[in-house]
Amino acid sequence: MISLIGNRPALQVGRYQVIDYDTAWLGDALRRAALAAERHDFPFIDDIRSGIVQYLEQRCPLRLLPLNDLFERMRKMLTTIGCETIAEKLEPLAPPLTVSLLHAARAAGNGFELAFFECLRSELEELRNAGAEEIRFIDLKESALALRGSAKWDKHCELLQDEILTFLQARDREGQDFDRRLRLRVEGDR
Repeated sequence: MISLIGNRPALQVGRYQVIDYDTAWLGDALRRAALAAERHDFPFIDDIRSGIVQYLEQRCPLRLLPLNDLFERMRKMLTTIGCETIAEKLEPLAPPLTVSLLHAARAAGNGFELAFFECLRSELEELRNAGAEEIRFIDLKESALALRGSAKWDKHCELLQDEILTFLQARDREGQDFDRRLRLRVEGDR
């Protein structure tokens, strides 16, 4: 059984479902929209965020809510209260995500590091387009073992792990080339 925080629905971000999330990112999305609409004096961000949280916890009939649907509802609500300019500037922003590198490693297959990096690059782009900015990666060692087809950790696994880290660090620094900067973290045994 899945236990949902505060009875909030899981959020669908790309092919990922986010269950355990706080709501600070909703305020960030509203602040950004207000600034983009040149409404620096907009004092109702916390009140609107509280209303959205109340909707998620008490009135949303769905157990799985696509992120784009949530933001479409937010736009309609902003329009209803007379904030059309902010509604027009509101862009989807996902809560922080956790992504297992092992999925991409298994999809690429044993010995296909290039396919792994292409799969990972494509997945990052998909998540960025879906509204993700903060992604925490897990299973780094496991993915290196799977890609090497090895049962035991060796220097080749260590080198591949370093390549994966370098790849992710490069993606973490490429924010100036995109509308949405990614913040990537790798967690686990390192």
